[in-house]
Amino acid sequence: MLDAVLNFLVDGWTGASAWQIVVYTLVVTHITIAGVTIYLHRCQAHRALDLHPIASHFFRFWLWMTTGMVTKEWAAIHRKHHAKCETEEDPHSPQTRGIRKVLLEGAELYRAEAKNKETLEKYGHGTPDDWIERNLYSKYSWQGVGLMLIIDVALFGVIGLTVWAVQMLWIPITAAGIINGIGHYWGYRNYDCNDAATNVFPLGIIIGGEELHNNHHTFATSAKLSSKWYEFDIGWMYIRMLESVGLAKVKKLAPAPKFDKQKPGVDLETLQSVIANRYDVMAKYATSVKRAWRDELEHLAGKAQLEAKFLKTSRKLLQREPGKLEAPHLQQLSQLFAHSKALQTMHEMRVELGAIWGRSNATREQLLAQLQDWCHRAEASGVHALRDFSLRLRTYA
Repeated sequence: MLDAVLNFLVDGWTGASAWQIVVYTLVVTHITIAGVTIYLHRCQAHRALDLHPIASHFFRFWLWMTTGMVTKEWAAIHRKHHAKCETEEDPHSPQTRGIRKVLLEGAELYRAEAKNKETLEKYGHGTPDDWIERNLYSKYSWQGVGLMLIIDVALFGVIGLTVWAVQMLWIPITAAGIINGIGHYWGYRNYDCNDAATNVFPLGIIIGGEELHNNHHTFATSAKLSSKWYEFDIGWMYIRMLESVGLAKVKKLAPAPKFDKQKPGVDLETLQSVIANRYDVMAKYATSVKRAWRDELEHLAGKAQLEAKFLKTSRKLLQREPGKLEAPHLQQLSQLFAHSKALQTMHEMRVELGAIWGRSNATREQLLAQLQDWCHRAEASGVHALRDFSLRLRTYA
């Protein structure tokens, strides 16, 4: 009898090998990530898709056991993060709280904000409020993780404690730490959105596609987080699989620009498409700025008064969204522009282009006239990169 008890404590019901336990741990933590990105994030917080009750209740139950998170709390905190991004009111911005704080204490920041009733009232609307939510998931949020502990120990014995610990740490480390921290601090950016969100890695597998955080903040209500051909969003793959069997319905996707090379000129259709696809427009403009920089680099490098470090930092400043440039940055660019009329033109025309969709009081006809004038001046500027960009801009349809 004693031997049987000891064997159970050591091996659990399964008697699984070390590799089998590792595989189990990776699978269950991945299901948790899928639940967070598909159900909590894309479905509940952003309404980018609808889930069939079977899929929805599965994710709710699974997340209750593996995270103890309440849907209303998670959705409310995330919505507030978007509404107040990179400000003092942002629940977890590394830009205001420091990368170390968010990376190491992201879960604590989440729990602190979850106690803010004003946040839940203002941003938690539309989340589940049925009998099971009120009487189980929200009321007994931590009993679920206790049940998961019992299951892990029963399956694997004492080592099940380690499996359970990994499960409990998975979301605080990957979502609360890495995405909320590194995803607003380090990485690459496809789009110059209004906050500091970055794409941590182009292959969104480990964290379910959430690695593509800059794409998400640019098109927050899109069910698909990848946007470039080399990016992969495994969460989107799962959504498509669920959709194929009737368990999900995609509601929103990022706008995909369309082009018509036969268009005779800039018309209202061009204006509408340019405004709708403004992030794509400005991403392409950033590419044109890089080309203009390469064209000017030999000329600039020959200036004895322009040091290599100055040129390097100036190149980065040119890529930055003009509205985010501070006084010292503008002063440095002014010094650069004294030696390059082409780069000055690229910078000033970028400011003008961005202002077109920011003029909310202008009529469509006025905006169209401004866009037509912009294209005319761009093509007559003598800057090859700007001219080619304008010719492409005319084809938006």
